[in-house]
Amino acid sequence: MAHSFPAPRIDPIRSRYLDLVRRRQLYSGLTLTIFAVLMASGFGLANERNAGGFLDGIGNIFAFPANVIEEAAAKIADMPANLLRFFPALVETVNIAAVSTLVGGTAGFALALLSTRGLAPWALAIPLFRRAMDVMRAVPEIVIALVLIYVLGGGPVPAMIAIAFHTAGALGKLFSEVNENADLKPVEGLASVGAGWAQRMWLGVVPQVAPNYLSYALLRFEINIRASAILGFVGAGGLGYELKNAMSWGQGRFDQAAAIFLLLFAAIVVFDQLSSHVRDRLTKGAAA
Repeated sequence: MAHSFPAPRIDPIRSRYLDLVRRRQLYSGLTLTIFAVLMASGFGLANERNAGGFLDGIGNIFAFPANVIEEAAAKIADMPANLLRFFPALVETVNIAAVSTLVGGTAGFALALLSTRGLAPWALAIPLFRRAMDVMRAVPEIVIALVLIYVLGGGPVPAMIAIAFHTAGALGKLFSEVNENADLKPVEGLASVGAGWAQRMWLGVVPQVAPNYLSYALLRFEINIRASAILGFVGAGGLGYELKNAMSWGQGRFDQAAAIFLLLFAAIVVFDQLSSHVRDRLTKGAAA
């Protein structure tokens, strides 16, 4: 005997789906409208307070690059000497980025373990460590560097501390998200044989998360190279400091500015390619 089943009620489901689609489109439209209004009002306010006016000066946007290229082409014979002259500043910039990544990554590793649910030794202190990382990420490196330069004087040390402070908050957040996906069975097994917290983390968690940790650290190293160059403009040393001096003197030293631009661009490209290759090897087991 054949059983008859009630026909599915398609119309209510379709009506509900279309209602959800219309609601989402309405919310998206409102969001875009608010964003456009804020952008227009913010641009108008910034243009009014700008010294020369953005719309009046936009025609000169390529004037500085043109002057740099023109003077560099006229003094092309001096380019190799300028590259060698500023290469030590590039090494200093890379050293600042490397040390700050190492110090900030180490601090981020500790903060991540202390702020991950299921792994932290003090569960009640998890919000405290999470807010600490929020503060570290919220304060820009240049603000920290300016304060430290006022206290410690100019040089690479304030830049390294400023970048490391920000790196600890950024990597701590990323590392904690990686920790949340770790399998807790090895940790539970180590706890059952009497392993301490540090031993459980080192033997049960780190082997699982190390590839992603290193991948994020290498990505942050690329970012820190750019940050260390920018901080040089406020007296923190490295290529940024040399570039500021070359640009401040204006015509007559634009060939040096061009050499510094080339060194910085080449360094960023080289380290970007190397770190991308290493990250692919770590996460996928093969080069891209």
